[in-house]
Amino acid sequence: MADDAFADPTAYGFETRAIRAGQPHDPTSGAVTVPISLATTFVQDEVGRHRGYEYSRTGNPTRTALEACFASLEGGAHGRAFASGMAAEDAVLRSLRPGDHLVLGDDAYGGTYRLISRVIAPMGVEWSAVDLTDLGALEAALRPETRFVWAETPTNPLLTVVDIAAVAEAAHAVGARLVVDNTFATPYLQNPLAHGADVVVHSTTKYAGGHSDVVGGMVVTDDDELAEAVAFVQNAVGAVPGPFDCYLTLRGLKTLAVRMERHMANARAVVDLLVDHPKVVEVLWPGLPGHPGHEVAARQMRGFGGMVSFRVAGGREAATRVAASTRVFQLAESLGAVESLIEHPGVMTHASAAGSPLEVPDDLVRLSVGIETTDDLVADLARALDLL
Repeated sequence: MADDAFADPTAYGFETRAIRAGQPHDPTSGAVTVPISLATTFVQDEVGRHRGYEYSRTGNPTRTALEACFASLEGGAHGRAFASGMAAEDAVLRSLRPGDHLVLGDDAYGGTYRLISRVIAPMGVEWSAVDLTDLGALEAALRPETRFVWAETPTNPLLTVVDIAAVAEAAHAVGARLVVDNTFATPYLQNPLAHGADVVVHSTTKYAGGHSDVVGGMVVTDDDELAEAVAFVQNAVGAVPGPFDCYLTLRGLKTLAVRMERHMANARAVVDLLVDHPKVVEVLWPGLPGHPGHEVAARQMRGFGGMVSFRVAGGREAATRVAASTRVFQLAESLGAVESLIEHPGVMTHASAAGSPLEVPDDLVRLSVGIETTDDLVADLARALDLL
């Protein structure tokens, strides 16, 4: 059986593809782990005829394995790896031209907002921030020159759930493409292309890598034209991950499924504490039946994820005190790794959105629930809340 058969989502399950897709055993040694190819250049058989690789910015065997594996996990035809999630987003956005228009969800990651508002917009691209759960508002914002609708689901940090199929239909009605940032859900819990999205982007730094030791990004699409444009930017700009980064991300993908199950189990236990705590005003997690997006999440996701946000009584001062008082939850940015993290988005990850339509509440605390002992996490958070 050919090794590329493992890339077929209809032939093998997610866990099998995470371990085998794009990762044939080494033909020389039989090694079951994809080698880290450190070469920057590759000998050609004759002038102008190579064996698939010529220069490592353009293509690298370890990167090829990662791209093929990730594309399989998202059910897409093309995967392109980048040095960061922001580089992946930038490569997609560079297909826009002056006069084009973009619709951005009004609950987007602060870094995405910064890239669009301060890098892409000055080049002549117009953009609008819209509540993507309000299809009427979305349809009113769409224009003949709209090229992308850019969604996260669940969003960072308010965990809003966007109906991918409905937003895709609205975007396609005006000839626009739907881009979905699937970082929070991961390909294990959600495959946006299957619901009508045209492009999926990831910060592979998060759940895909899973161990807080590698930065990366990924673009996956079935759109041949856009895939070609993204590949051109990948080579021309050169924001590519190194071979060792690709290896670490591939290693992380192998255990993504089992880690996500533990992340979700721990998140459920943390949520059970938060919903009953008198100092907590609101809990934001799609798994709660009262969450506005619960039904949509249950329909398009296989689970509700390991990210939890909550609002505390006492405003910003109380929120920052909680974030600074935990012991097992570490005060740090980023998310999606084995260790549990806590942060105040308004001051930390989303500070760039202050004063904008994407500003987050100042009483908000965001948790990335890790895979530590469940009781330790619950007790740690309870102690921090009880100090208020």
